[in-house]
Amino acid sequence: MNPRFSVIIPFLNEEKSIRELYDKLVRTLEPMGPFECLFIDDGSTDGSFGIVKELHDRDPRVRAIKFRKNQGKSAALSEGFAAAHGEIFIMIDADLQDEPNEIPALVKKLDEVDLVTGWKEQRNDPWTKTFPSRVFNGFAGMLFGLKLHDLNCGLKAMRAEVARSIDLYGDMHRLIPVLAYIKGFSVAELSVVHHERKYGASKYGWKRFFRGTFDLMTVAFLGKFQNSPLYLFGSIGGATFAVGALAAVYLVIVKLQGHSIGDRPLLMFSVLLILTGLQLILTGLLAELIVSRFRERRFPVQETLDHDGGHVSR
Repeated sequence: MNPRFSVIIPFLNEEKSIRELYDKLVRTLEPMGPFECLFIDDGSTDGSFGIVKELHDRDPRVRAIKFRKNQGKSAALSEGFAAAHGEIFIMIDADLQDEPNEIPALVKKLDEVDLVTGWKEQRNDPWTKTFPSRVFNGFAGMLFGLKLHDLNCGLKAMRAEVARSIDLYGDMHRLIPVLAYIKGFSVAELSVVHHERKYGASKYGWKRFFRGTFDLMTVAFLGKFQNSPLYLFGSIGGATFAVGALAAVYLVIVKLQGHSIGDRPLLMFSVLLILTGLQLILTGLLAELIVSRFRERRFPVQETLDHDGGHVSR
């Protein structure tokens, strides 16, 4: 029988915290129903995977996947989503900063929405992590209209359908709520307890802010223009072409009035704008040809009424 809950735990060199996390998860989840703990070892070089093996030997609910080398948290979560068997997926980091006791409240909230993310309202991290995070969350909120305080909280609960509908790569794990939202799933957040790191050090440096920003731009482009790239390239190209054409018309009028235009910078500028505009429009048309071959034909469905009277809600 498949478990109802799949707890997906990506980790890297967390040998001191894994046993304690496992004990807390078991105490929390056993009253809730059948569950599995799926540990994803993202290329650890310490004894972390050996501890997971010990847990697996005494508890078959513990499963594990080990990468040959570090691939990143997005890759680890993607592998975990593909391998999990539950109806509800729960994400939690292995560093003990997130509290497993919060899981029942997140699961209860899933009666109302498709994905619930934690909000570290009282966050125990240095300002070098909290300030960039606030900037990032605010920018994402303005860009997508999804008002969340903490996109990247490691503690989340979601329906299996949500996890299997999103594509994670790069540092896209920071944008899971956004990826779900633009797919049409409902998203909410709950305030959760956040502890100081008990063992080891953070695996993420200052570069994560820049990578996250680039990923945010990628998601914005794909979310709005993936199926209609001509709208983006055509709009910019059309505006550029129009400005260049107006400048060219002005120069023609000046020429007809008997003035020389060969040495005017505006002449070269107008030609540049016209050519750039045409190139952007052609790029959009080529992108449309490519997208038309791979355009997604299926979309997340909430409810179906069949011709035989069947009624299915998801």
